[in-house]
Amino acid sequence: MLNRSRALASVIAILALATAILPLSAAAIETPTVNWMQLSPTKSPSARSSPAMTYDPVSKKIVMFGGFGLSGYLNDTWTFDGTTWTKLQASTAPPVRTAASIGWDKPSGKLILFCGYNGFNDLGDTWSFDGSTSTWSNANPAHSPKAVTGPALFTDPLNGHVDNYGGFDGNFYQLITYQWTGTDWKKLQLTTTPYARAFMVAASSAAAKSAVVFDGLGDVNPYNTWTWDGTTWTMQSPAVQPPSRYSSNAAYDPPIHAFVVFGGGDGGPDLNDTWAWVNNSWQQLITAQSPPPREGHGMAYDPAIGHVIVFGGQQGNTFYNDTWELTPH
Repeated sequence: MLNRSRALASVIAILALATAILPLSAAAIETPTVNWMQLSPTKSPSARSSPAMTYDPVSKKIVMFGGFGLSGYLNDTWTFDGTTWTKLQASTAPPVRTAASIGWDKPSGKLILFCGYNGFNDLGDTWSFDGSTSTWSNANPAHSPKAVTGPALFTDPLNGHVDNYGGFDGNFYQLITYQWTGTDWKKLQLTTTPYARAFMVAASSAAAKSAVVFDGLGDVNPYNTWTWDGTTWTMQSPAVQPPSRYSSNAAYDPPIHAFVVFGGGDGGPDLNDTWAWVNNSWQQLITAQSPPPREGHGMAYDPAIGHVIVFGGQQGNTFYNDTWELTPH
């Protein structure tokens, strides 16, 4: 698959540098109790890896776009209301792509989609999605980050705009942080920034007043945890971290007040473990059942049902189109 074939050399170097994972101490913060449950929607999108997926507060649905499946590169748009997947029949849509990123821009009330790979080129176009009309528009900004795959797009915890960090341009991993102004991308002038990387774990939360970035692929060891408060990147020093991974995903889960991470690739067998970043500490969440190991899955919190949702992904040459929810218990 695209992610692995274009960056496998970096994976080997990263894994060689990764720190061994130690068991949690008895003095650790109380671990949230959760479980994965598979849902059975009457209709589902086709099996795929690396779609762009997030929650849209305007339509009050999860929105998923594109990815890569057995039929190739995709540009279909689907919504999930907590029960049913629905394919949108949009007259205009972004071109086909995989490994794009999408985030909610609160000031404009739009979802912002950026970048990806179409089988030939890295892409650097920016699109907005209006949940009130279910329509896509080409934003055509005057300035733009480099065309990349696998950057992090997330809602700024301070001002609600979309922030864009990292990505891989086919030659180099990126480390610049940009912010969407509503009409254009603005490069942020920061004194500290995480090491360059792509295909990282990333999520944000206004409630937690923070975004978190973990691991991914990079030329310099990305096996570290960073937080972003809308002004400053801070490298954290947790006692333990999840095993190294890329093409994973994360979402903030308000019921357990934690950023939840599931699965990903590690250069060998794919992962299906679940971890939580809570109170500046990583904790592994032990569940009675779990989705099969995978990478490149979509993941988002759905306030309509109060659960984190995982869709799709791939394990080796197997593509998934299953839907799972993480339920506190």
